[in-house]
Amino acid sequence: MSRKYFGTDGIRGRVGESPITPDFMLKLGWAAGIAFRSQGVCRVLVGKDTRNSGYMFESALEAGLSAAGADVMLLGPMPTPGIAYLTRTFQANAGIVISASHNPYYDNGIKFFSGAGKKLPDEIELMIEELLDDPMTVVDSARIGKVSRINDAAGRYIEFCKSSVPAGTSLAGLRIVLDCAHGATYKIAPSVFRELGADVFSIGVQPDGLNINKDSGSTHLNALQKTVRDRHADLGIAFDGDGDRVLMVDHTGAVVDGDELLFLIAKDLKQCGCLEGGVVGTQMSNLGLELALADLKVPFVRAKVGDRYVMAELQERNWSLGGENSGHIVCKQFTTTGDAIISALQVLMALKRSGQKLAEARKSLRKYPQVLINVRYSGDVDPLGHSDIQAACSEVTQHMAGKGRVLLRKSGTEPLVRIMVEGDDERQVKGYAESLAKLVAEVCA
Repeated sequence: MSRKYFGTDGIRGRVGESPITPDFMLKLGWAAGIAFRSQGVCRVLVGKDTRNSGYMFESALEAGLSAAGADVMLLGPMPTPGIAYLTRTFQANAGIVISASHNPYYDNGIKFFSGAGKKLPDEIELMIEELLDDPMTVVDSARIGKVSRINDAAGRYIEFCKSSVPAGTSLAGLRIVLDCAHGATYKIAPSVFRELGADVFSIGVQPDGLNINKDSGSTHLNALQKTVRDRHADLGIAFDGDGDRVLMVDHTGAVVDGDELLFLIAKDLKQCGCLEGGVVGTQMSNLGLELALADLKVPFVRAKVGDRYVMAELQERNWSLGGENSGHIVCKQFTTTGDAIISALQVLMALKRSGQKLAEARKSLRKYPQVLINVRYSGDVDPLGHSDIQAACSEVTQHMAGKGRVLLRKSGTEPLVRIMVEGDDERQVKGYAESLAKLVAEVCA
């Protein structure tokens, strides 16, 4: 059965447009409650980021879950990985995240976690999809689900994050700027790093429901770069709106992306003898990462783009580390999903053990020039299946003669074609990417 609503990362779209509407969320809560109740007594945790529509959808989901007989525990604003963690520790049947991650405030979405804090099994997603087509019913009044709030959720997650570094670890003397994107990490992240002894200055910590990710966070690094330089900080750390992605800037303001952060963690774990297996990247991972890991004799494989595919590859191979260049990094020895705070802490531990500054440590990875262009398309044309586009990609690949890569893929959350060209000649790479983007725009106009 094909999915009608679920994409690679849950359900996401513009608020007020189907399916991101209150009536759909009510029905979704009910369908999810019925599906989870099939496993027995049902308890579901619900958390959200800071966008204003989260309150509306929280109430709708709560009503639907209760109508299905599921007990609901509300977490309030909480990073996505925190919801996964608390779902496990409360032994709930599932966790629900109300968030559109790095998207603007006018988008929202729903992600589900299983009781193990992982992505829902396919059979449960398909069951929910089927139930959405059924008429909604309400259990007997005596069986309607109860609703409560977990008041110490933030404190529990802060302690969990701190437990990912060795006991007694001190970050004293380290000057850090945090950009929390006015999102779900706005209270928790500053507390974690301060309690570990760092000198922390925070920006993006005044959410008003409309400013999540606006000119801030991991998708807009200018404010962080300027603040790091102005305050003479050692480095800056940027999170996205729901706290599962992290990027950094060094003391000069230079951006350190997810591939570089992943490499620093892998190199440190390899030197400590703590790396379990190899590293999982994606089709978008820089060729330089693959070559640098090969120099360390660390195996590397590419999964499809999307954290669920990275995690699936890690589980299949029983490896512990993987991630994307967007900064979505999975440290499976600690977490069941990408966790921006914990990933940042692992990078800081790598720097602490090496005695290097971030600007120095990152030089051990030589990145190949990589150009990524997003082109919006209508639903009438399949850009990846169009013969002219396929022929153009083949021609570019032949011209690069084994010294580069071309990758076209559709976004799992937006009607975008992501065009990536990578090679050792930056000018050539840029020209190829622009010509392919122009062709896609013409074909899909």
